[in-house]
Amino acid sequence: MDKHKEKRDQFYAGLPSFWDRLYGMEYALYDCLEITSEERDEIRTATEESYAIYKKMNQMVRQAPDETLLDLGFPQKALPFLRMMIIPYETVIGRFDFVQTESGLKLLEFNSDTPTFIRELFDVNDLVCREFGLMDPNVEEAEHLGKSIRNSIFHCARQIGVMEHPYVVFTAHADDIEDSETMKYLMKVAQIKGVKFVPLNQLQVVDGSGVYDVDGKKIDVVYRHTYPLEALLEDVTDDQFPIGMEFMKLVGERKVGMLNPASAFLMQSKAVMAAIWGMHEQRHPLFSEHEHEMISRYFLPTYLDEEPFLETGDTYVSKPAFGREGDTVEVRKNGATLFEQKAKSYDQYVKVFQKYVDLPTASIKTELGVVEAHLLIGSFVVNEKSSAFGVRAGAQITDNLSYFLPCGMKGANEWT
Repeated sequence: MDKHKEKRDQFYAGLPSFWDRLYGMEYALYDCLEITSEERDEIRTATEESYAIYKKMNQMVRQAPDETLLDLGFPQKALPFLRMMIIPYETVIGRFDFVQTESGLKLLEFNSDTPTFIRELFDVNDLVCREFGLMDPNVEEAEHLGKSIRNSIFHCARQIGVMEHPYVVFTAHADDIEDSETMKYLMKVAQIKGVKFVPLNQLQVVDGSGVYDVDGKKIDVVYRHTYPLEALLEDVTDDQFPIGMEFMKLVGERKVGMLNPASAFLMQSKAVMAAIWGMHEQRHPLFSEHEHEMISRYFLPTYLDEEPFLETGDTYVSKPAFGREGDTVEVRKNGATLFEQKAKSYDQYVKVFQKYVDLPTASIKTELGVVEAHLLIGSFVVNEKSSAFGVRAGAQITDNLSYFLPCGMKGANEWT
C-alpha cells in the first residue's frame, strides 16, 4: 500500500489548487470505478426526467401563498424573494443525488442552490480517467459549464439594466479551501473579462445603493454559488447590521444580480419532494401520465410526517428540509432511531420522512488499504441540461468524510 500512497500523492501533487485531502484525511481516491455507457445514459436520462418534474413544480410553488411556502420549510425571511425570476432557468447549476437500487436509480434529494462536487467531476475526473486508461463520461461538460455560466451572467445583467459588459464578482468564504477553490474554478471556466474573486467578508453592502468591492467599485453580478441562501438571510456583521437581508433587498430592487438565483432556492427544500410525491399519490393533473410514471420510477415515497411509515413498518429516513453532508439525518423504524449522524446543525428546520434504501457497496482502494464503501451518484443539471456526474464513496449516510471516487468507461481511444 505504500507504493499506492506514493503514486496517489505524486498524481495529486500535480493539482496544487485541488483539495485532494480534507480535514487532514484522504478525500480524492487514486482509483477509478469502471462504468458502462448504458449506466452513463441511465444517469443522464434520470437527471433530465427528474429536473423536468422539479421545474414544473417550481412554477406551481412560485404561485403558492406564503402559508404554503412556510409549510414547505422556507424561512419567513425568504418570502419576499422566493418568487423572483431573474434568468430563463430555475437554476444555473444543480445536483441530484441518486442511488442505484435493484429497481433502478432512485432520487434521494436535489441540491439546486449550492451544490459542490464540481471541480471533481468537470475537471479532475478526466485526469484520473486518463491516468487509468479509461474514457471520461463527462468529456466536454466543462465547456458546456463555462458557456452556461456566461449565458446566465449576461441574462442576469440585462435583467438589472446593465447593457454594457457587467462587473462580475465570484465570492466564497476565503478560509474554506473547497468553497473558495470551487468558485475560482467556476470563474476560470466562465472566461469572463474583468471578473474577480472577492472573499465574502470583503464585500461592501450599502443600504439602498448597491454592493461594492474593497476598492469601492460597484458590482453588477455576485456569484455566491457555495454560500447557502438560508445562511445568507441570517448573516449579520459584528455590529449587528443585517447584511444578508440588505443584500437580498438590493437583489429584489434589481440593484445587484445574484447567481444561483432565488428560484434555485425555491427547489432546495426537501419538503418540495414530499409535495411532489403527495401530488403523485393523488394523481394530480399538474403532471402528465409520463411525468407520473417518471415520479414513480425515480422518486421515493416522501412525506412531511412519519405516520405512513409507522403504518407500513418500513424503515425510513428523517432529514431536515435544509441540510447538507448528512448532518441531522436519522434512519428510523417504527418511530425508533436505528442510526444517526452525531451532528445536529440543521435541527431547527422542518423535517421530511423518506423511504430508506440501501446504498450499493464496492471495494475501493485507499491509502490505508482496500475497503468496502457505499456508493452515491451525484449528477449535475446545468442550465436545464443533464451534465457531469460522479460517485461519492463512504458510509451509509453520505457525509463530509466521504471519498471522491472517480469513474470512467472502457474505450480510451474514443476521446474527442
